[in-house]
Parts: sequence; C-alpha cells; structure tokens
Amino acid sequence: MLKLRPRRLRLNENLRSMIRETNLSVKDLIYPIFVVAGENVREEIPSMPDCYHLSVDNAVKLAKKISALGIPAVEIFGLPEYKDEIGSSAWDMKSPVQRAMTAIKKAVPELIIVGDVCLCQYTSHGHCGKLCGHYVDNDETLKLLQKVAVSQAESGADIIAPSDMMDGRIAAIRDALDVKNFFNVSIMSYAVKYASAYYGPFRDAADSAPQFGDRKQYQMDFANSREALKEVELDLAEGADIIMIKPALAYLDIVGKVREKINRPVAVYNVSGEYAMVKAAAANGWIDYKRIVVENLTAMKRAGADMIITYHALDFAQF
Repeated sequence: MLKLRPRRLRLNENLRSMIRETNLSVKDLIYPIFVVAGENVREEIPSMPDCYHLSVDNAVKLAKKISALGIPAVEIFGLPEYKDEIGSSAWDMKSPVQRAMTAIKKAVPELIIVGDVCLCQYTSHGHCGKLCGHYVDNDETLKLLQKVAVSQAESGADIIAPSDMMDGRIAAIRDALDVKNFFNVSIMSYAVKYASAYYGPFRDAADSAPQFGDRKQYQMDFANSREALKEVELDLAEGADIIMIKPALAYLDIVGKVREKINRPVAVYNVSGEYAMVKAAAANGWIDYKRIVVENLTAMKRAGADMIITYHALDFAQF
C-alpha cells in the first residue's frame, strides 16, 4: 500500500489553493497604452486585437478604467506628429506621450506611470539612437535619452524605462534625473532585451520598424544567457531600481537565472508577438483563452518575475 500520495493534496480547490506556490494578482500587472495625436481617436491595431491607438482624451478614459479594475500601472508609448534624424519629438512637451502622462496623472494620480525611453518610433530611420553612417552612436545617443527621460519625469512619469540598449544609459539617465531633482523617479531598465522576432506587431503599433538593417548591433543575441547576467550586473551598478527581461515566454530560463542572482525587483514584458499568437489561436477556437492567459502569466511569476507588462492585463482583471 502506498504511504506517500501527492494526489491527496489535489482533491479539491481549497486544498490546491492552500499549497499553491505561486500566486498571480492583478497588482502584478502593467498595461501598455499607445497614444497618438488628435481627439476622440480609438483605432484598433490590426496585428494586436483589442489594443488601440488612442488620443489623449481616450487614453485618460482608459486609465480611469484601468485603475478601477485594480491594475496599478500603465506604460505609455506613442506615435509622434513628426520624425527627424535624432528623434527630437521624443522630448517635445507637446508630443502625445508627454501630454498623456500629464493628463493621466492629473485624472488618476494614484496610477503609476511608466515612461518608455527610446528613439526608434521618433527617428526618421527607425533606429534607437543617433546615427553615424549606419552605426548607432552610443555616447551621442545617451545625451538624447537624458532629454527624453527628463521630459517624461516633468510630465508625471513615476518610472523611467529605457529600452534602447545603449551602453551606460542607466547611469546617464540617473544623473540627468538627479540634476533636475527627480530623485524619487525610479528606473526600470530593459537590461536584458533580445533581438527578437516576437516584436513584430509592436513595430506596427508604434510605427518603429528600422528603415534599413536590424537592431542586432545593440539588442542581445537570443542564443546568449551569460551575457544577460553581465548586462544585469552593469545596470544594477549604474543605479537601476528594477530589472526587466524582454521578451518573456521564450526567455523564462533567463528570468529564473536573473532572479537567483539579484535581490531587486524583476519585471518581464509579455510582448506583442506572444500576445498576438494567443489571440489568434483563441479566435480560431484552438485554445481556451482564459486558461492560457492565466497559465502563461503564472509561468512568468513562477520563473521569478515580480511584475509583468502585458496586453492581457485588462482581460485578466475582468476574468
């Protein structure tokens, strides 16, 4: 007769919940918002079902709904009204991102605003920094990222999230924020951002595809894991408050390794390609959408994530 029967503790939901090792909460989630110029704009993004380009007024309405659902934070992305070689609209206080941050912070002051700091959607060439020929000039780009970070802090951002993958950007941004007395604005570093095919739908949403080449000269090779730990170590030394891994699902091994090495918060970005695949499979009746979303997000937490940026946040909050 068997004495050890693990199934004894799986007999009903109360027992299962009492011994559950990983708990997923709406409080773990951050919802991305895409803002555009104009008024009363709400246009669905074709490759990202149920996600929208929103004018500032509609972004404020959505922010109120997000807060009411218990989601604690949003990350703001935007499509500028103009582009140039250096992406100067990224720090224009009249741009949709800065206006949205100010309006959301006024309307929903308790909602945490995360600002994406990068230049790809603002530059005419679609790369994440200032070009020298076909090469992104790392150190010249840092000066531009400082301007973007300060403009977002001035607009109401609580967390600055640089996603450009330039070397030294965390220290540069921290210095720029501190000079302007934004000591309490946190930095969530896209420390481990891979050159991934999972970003495809986002590039449609943000109109940020590069006009030539790719981003492999600054984003990480997806075959590497030790390099991820090196990037994390560098960003922590430069003052990052939160470390992010992007994408999430195909990189849960990286999340686990980072979690074991550091004692600061870890975030993951459940990116557009991961979201779009789930939505497409659900639309075809191939999967149970609710169960898959809960399972995927729980896997991210189980791997070690403290917070998850995900387009599923609204759906999860309403399940």
